[in-house]
Amino acid sequence: MSTLQQITPWQRVTEELAAIVGKGSVISDAAKALVYECDGLSMYRQRPKLVVLPQTTAQVSAILKVCDRYRIPFVARGSGTGLSGGALPHTEGILVVTSRMNQILEIDLANQQVVVQPGVINAWVTQAVADQGFYYAPDPSSQIICSIGGNVAENSGGVHCLKYGVTTNHVLGLTVVLPNGEIVELGGAAPEMPGYDLMGVFVGSEGTLGIATEIRLRILKQAEAIAVLLADFTTIEAAGETVSAIIRAGIIPAGMEIMDNLSINAVEDVVATNCYPRDAGAVLLVEVDGLDAEVPILQERVTRICYEQGARHVTVATEAEDRLRLWKGRKAAFAAAGRLSPNYFVQDGVIPRSQLATVLKEIEQLSQRSGYRIANVFHAGDGNLHPLILYDQAVPGALAEVEALGGEILKLCVRLGGSISGEHGIGSDKACFMGEMFSPVDLETMQQVRSAFDPKRLANPEKVFPTPRTCGEAAHQLQDFAGIEAF
Repeated sequence: MSTLQQITPWQRVTEELAAIVGKGSVISDAAKALVYECDGLSMYRQRPKLVVLPQTTAQVSAILKVCDRYRIPFVARGSGTGLSGGALPHTEGILVVTSRMNQILEIDLANQQVVVQPGVINAWVTQAVADQGFYYAPDPSSQIICSIGGNVAENSGGVHCLKYGVTTNHVLGLTVVLPNGEIVELGGAAPEMPGYDLMGVFVGSEGTLGIATEIRLRILKQAEAIAVLLADFTTIEAAGETVSAIIRAGIIPAGMEIMDNLSINAVEDVVATNCYPRDAGAVLLVEVDGLDAEVPILQERVTRICYEQGARHVTVATEAEDRLRLWKGRKAAFAAAGRLSPNYFVQDGVIPRSQLATVLKEIEQLSQRSGYRIANVFHAGDGNLHPLILYDQAVPGALAEVEALGGEILKLCVRLGGSISGEHGIGSDKACFMGEMFSPVDLETMQQVRSAFDPKRLANPEKVFPTPRTCGEAAHQLQDFAGIEAF
């Protein structure tokens, strides 16, 4: 029995939480808590001691004061779509689920701002303002189910982050409950705020600094014209070279996405767009937007570049329904991968655009050496890779091998000047690879920032930063994997 189990009066804690949110909003039954044992990285599972579902900032504050008083660790969870184990519960902690905090609190079209609770679904924001000609730019592939609170925690990106930026570029202000239960305001309605950029520190902190309970977002005016181009290539390397050629030409598309042959066939099997050629080595999706007068010019220039780089065909869509059809397969790519294999392990690394062709070749070599197929789907414009390693978890040792293979891909990204995460976060999955990017002094400095917000280390513990337990396990896996490491 752990120390926490010995000293925590769980019956009293449960009663105190029920007094805050109501009995129906506290889950203590182990079987009912089972649904919360993992996020989108489903190979890691831990059941929380208690689950609590608040609806207001005041309730979150009261919950965290209980955690502070009894020194109980807590983890915040939104829709549970994260892919790095960031919302993995603590077995002796409280899971604070924000899915009932799902109200759009304010729409200010004059200032192009919206205030939402963290449980609001990403796509709801655009739906709320679309009839007035506005939209919310960050659009992860999971936007129809992922929550804004989770997007803030992971600093999520999406298809349009190349031109319009990731979540942090669209968050103006936050109401945050600190781990001791105090409520603070970071940022605000004004475009520029004096003092330290604590809001910038909070966005992307993965729940280690507190819980955002109200979020002020920037919304944008819809473009006058939009065109989506689908170019297919014989090889994925040619598609990657085309991305660099488009940027070199001085064109910044709203988004550029690449899918390889494995992914193409998976999405056609599932969503049947009938517009992704099954025999293509890769397809490149390019979206250009802007004024009515400029989009046809951009469309023509991108088409010409694609053909110059070896494209076999280029399809152009300008009507909304046709554009959605071209994007449909890309948005369904992760789900469609389930048709390729019983399980898949998705990674999230970043590389300089100029290294796309090199990295794709090296990933293919890793795939051949390891014997595991890898499907490539990624935000090509900003070099954010999403390799999906296909495997069968029922095979003994397979999970450890694909985790180690994923680690080799991350190390490759760092070695070529990139990062171990672009938008999925570090969470439980990548903590052991933080040392690949940061020195011990760097990591200690980050821990000092964390301690300023959370001196008792109660907020999402054992995430983001290396710990002896998790890194011991990872080191063992990498040692087992050494036979296919050849760099």
